[in-house]
Amino acid sequence: MVDVDLSQLPFTLLDDEGRDHVRRSMDLAYFERDSIILETGEKGEHVFLVHKGDVAEIDPTLPAASARLGHYTAGDLFGAISILNGKSRYRFQAEQECLCYLLPRALFLQLCRQYPPFEQFFRQSLAHKARLLTEKRAEGGVTMAGFMLASVGECMREPLLMDAQGSIADAVRKLNDSHADSLLVETRGKLGMVTKTDLLNGLVVEGFTQETPVDQVAHFSLVTVTPVQYLFEALVLMTRHKVTRVVVMEQASLKGVVELTDVLSYFSSRSYVVSLQVEQANDLDTLAVASQRTPELVRALMAQGVKLRFAMDLLAALNGRIMNKAWEFTVNETHHSHSCLMVMGSEGRGEQILKTDQDNGLILDDDAPWPDVSGDMQRLTDTLIRLGYPPCPGNIMVSNPQWVASVSQWKNSIIQWASVRDGDSLMKLAILLDAHAVAGNPRLLESVREALFEHCARDEILLSYLARTALRFSTPLTLFGSLKKPQHGIDIKKGGIFPIVHGVRTMALERRIGVTSTLGRLEALADDGRLERRVADDLGEALSLFTELRLKQQLGSQEINDAHSNRVIVQELSSLERDLLRESLHIVKDFKQHLSHRYHLEYS
Repeated sequence: MVDVDLSQLPFTLLDDEGRDHVRRSMDLAYFERDSIILETGEKGEHVFLVHKGDVAEIDPTLPAASARLGHYTAGDLFGAISILNGKSRYRFQAEQECLCYLLPRALFLQLCRQYPPFEQFFRQSLAHKARLLTEKRAEGGVTMAGFMLASVGECMREPLLMDAQGSIADAVRKLNDSHADSLLVETRGKLGMVTKTDLLNGLVVEGFTQETPVDQVAHFSLVTVTPVQYLFEALVLMTRHKVTRVVVMEQASLKGVVELTDVLSYFSSRSYVVSLQVEQANDLDTLAVASQRTPELVRALMAQGVKLRFAMDLLAALNGRIMNKAWEFTVNETHHSHSCLMVMGSEGRGEQILKTDQDNGLILDDDAPWPDVSGDMQRLTDTLIRLGYPPCPGNIMVSNPQWVASVSQWKNSIIQWASVRDGDSLMKLAILLDAHAVAGNPRLLESVREALFEHCARDEILLSYLARTALRFSTPLTLFGSLKKPQHGIDIKKGGIFPIVHGVRTMALERRIGVTSTLGRLEALADDGRLERRVADDLGEALSLFTELRLKQQLGSQEINDAHSNRVIVQELSSLERDLLRESLHIVKDFKQHLSHRYHLEYS
């Protein structure tokens, strides 16, 4: 029996008996430098697990300079697809002296029959492979960190319910007896929340008596979750809605309450207190300290294998709250209901985890007086810079008067941009499509968005111009469908992220989809029947992979926005990552062909 480490995928998909069988059946083989381990067209007789050395995957039909498709080193596995397909598509050659464990063909096929997940590892869709990659990266091989697996039901409190006609005095006694901070009341079929603060304000500020019915101080606009939702989602909702508790419901039945203190206690890492620090900040200095901790939070989330979509949701909500607080500290309250601060681009889509350039604008009520709006917006821009949001090189910021306008002026600009259709106008329409309100009156943005849909959604020529932009950058695949491997890396933003984001954005405009996130738009397009569900899922997984690879590069870079932060060095990826990247880029290539056909770009 050979001593081989089987603690990694795909062998973790076997049970102890299966892994023992592998150890008993494996041999260890030596290969000299430049020797061919498996030839193109050859029937595979073994699955190879590299113990020492380096193995190149080569397409002998290509010129020598571009023939090397893959690189396998200690812990990497190859040859399985050759057995499943009947023959090897490529040549596998030792680049130096190598030692490889050999798993016989017969045993491999037996394991595939006996352990379906083991076989599926080699045949899975992109979505499943991405999930397995997350498992591999997560500490201890867990799919996500422990807190990501925690459900609301594991952290909720028993609901404290009292009759709505009970008095404020009764409510105070009930809270004291239960050592609770809130209770629920039900009246006319609706649930309301009462906190100790509500009771205090009712007695002192509103002038109620102790005998006043408790439903007079209750709040009936509740944020709800279900017991099976992730606890992490509850934290996102609390951050987004600026509340410190959510009500747990299951099929219209009350199940419990989750308090922010419960969630933060459950999350033992200090990183997850950032959201609380943001909420408690009462001046710019304190807010700046909390804001500077978001990169720490990102690193903690990534280190624990958190699914990227959840991480983006939380960070988008946190960035929104930070900007909202900055707005409150900078702008006089008299202007809050007559204006709307919007973020655009990746921030508007909720897809930028790390702080990047400011992309923001201001919408003003048509008749709202604000004589010193330019001075206030310059102060807001300076404040955001202080909080870690660099100025936009393209000057798309509220400090630029071009991005501060009334509702009517924004609507007129949309008409002008749609008619001109040059590069600058198309760019402005695109980033406005992603706009998300973070402060002020969001109804102003909705009015502008509705005008954008009304004027642009049925304009086939405009849609064609927009869609063409998604084809602007080439997909980094060779003529034969393998990954390009330039020494300086491939630009994952241009080659992968942008075509998906902009293509989906164009389709969302056509269908008047108000959701701004790319994943949300994909979901809506699938529901609408404009994309097959499988295609939408694959595009979402591809985007998540590209974003994660880019994030890893950014976290390792001194400058988040330097020229190298979008570049991925293919040679530094694991074999599974390379496999996923290749599949994902093929999905992008197919999607670009779909866009070309849908918007008749092949004739333009």
